[in-house]
Amino acid sequence: MKGRANVVGAGPNGLAAAIVLAQAGFEVQVFEAEPEPGGAARTLPLTLPGFLHDFGSAVHPMAVASPFFSSLPLADFGLDWIHPPFPLAHPLDDGSAVILDRSLDTTGKSLGEDGIAWQKLFRPLVNHWHDLAPELLGPVSPLTRHPWLMAQFGLRAFQPATWLMNHEFRLSRTKALFAGLAAHSFLSLDEPLSSAFALILGATAHAVGWPIPRGGAQSITDALCGYLKSLGGEIKTGSRVENLDDLPKADLTMCDVSPGQLLQIAGHRLSHGYKYRLKNWTYGSGVFKVDYAMREPIPWVAKDCARAATVHLGGTWEEIMKEEKTVRQGQHPERPFILLSQPSLFDPSRAPQGKHVVWAYCHVPNGSTFDMLPRMEAQIERFAPGFRDRVLARKVFSPAALQSMDENLIGGNITGGVPTISQLLFRPTSRLYATSALDIYLCSASTPPGAGVHGMCGFHAAKRALAARPR
Repeated sequence: MKGRANVVGAGPNGLAAAIVLAQAGFEVQVFEAEPEPGGAARTLPLTLPGFLHDFGSAVHPMAVASPFFSSLPLADFGLDWIHPPFPLAHPLDDGSAVILDRSLDTTGKSLGEDGIAWQKLFRPLVNHWHDLAPELLGPVSPLTRHPWLMAQFGLRAFQPATWLMNHEFRLSRTKALFAGLAAHSFLSLDEPLSSAFALILGATAHAVGWPIPRGGAQSITDALCGYLKSLGGEIKTGSRVENLDDLPKADLTMCDVSPGQLLQIAGHRLSHGYKYRLKNWTYGSGVFKVDYAMREPIPWVAKDCARAATVHLGGTWEEIMKEEKTVRQGQHPERPFILLSQPSLFDPSRAPQGKHVVWAYCHVPNGSTFDMLPRMEAQIERFAPGFRDRVLARKVFSPAALQSMDENLIGGNITGGVPTISQLLFRPTSRLYATSALDIYLCSASTPPGAGVHGMCGFHAAKRALAARPR
């Protein structure tokens, strides 16, 4: 036994850190405040009996793309991926939908005169995804095994999405597809780095797909927990940590928490300078989320939308740009950009026979108390008239309600902090995973590479902690 480690938080990153340490021979205990592990990767009966809803993430391109998760025998612990026919559909007002196909060539052909430009933009990332993924899903570093490819990516990723889409594409349909991908950044599309999210998400769609886990996001968590337990790790749910001094004595403590939470539970053990930098961490926009129990599938005008687990509702690229800028300016969009998932179309275990679950959210200012439900449902009805008539029940989550169920979601922010340039390079400080206390490490989405069910924050934090140990 090489030592003992405590892990605070049983989200994907906390579990990833715990697994790395257990693999290294540590005795590991994980402490989770909620009744079940998973953080935002949980599946719960939020509406009616028999309807299983994903509390947080629903579609998982980054999980299947994760170099760390791919190295684990998670299939042996029940994880089974389902790939819908299309990763993504983006309906438009003319009754059609722009489709992001798993095949790069097929997508290119569907985009007409923009097809060659789309393929040229994404092919280097897609062809070399498995080589590039470990570097893209880690801290920004000048040291790379693929300098030319990373330089090409960096030059484009740094650009605002508005510049890149207008430079590369001619058709409004293609620009709408790219804008929807970029909107995952929670940035205004004219801000630097908004292109990075579109490039990575588009590349994953073509390289590995946008799958859903059979049974919901909880299946990812259950597989991680099962593997951790097979290594001797222990998970204690319903164990809220108010102060790190209350935990059993350990050689290392990994914290899958936000910078603000770290101040609360470990502030007395941190230096004044480090605490000052944590206090200046900026959280991004929040989300307003709704889970639906449906008596029938969504009646999409564009029928291809029923072949995708993920649907982007925002209309034109100009609309998406306008509404995302509105949120960044602290206001509420009239026609919000909506990310919608309909997993039960492809996984009937999620709802009673013939019934369905739907998951949808839009961006709002951090900590918003405004009721976005009427505006969200009007936006869904825009592309699927009769949607409301098929709703059996709904569960609405304001930003505060989301934070009450997962304390990492500060003000409803699901990204662990706004991904501006400074907060990408120094996430959350120049120490990255390390803190001013030699035995305490941060491993949440507020560390590189940021949000996403991929476990890479926990993986890198644990590896950094092991490397710093005396030999």
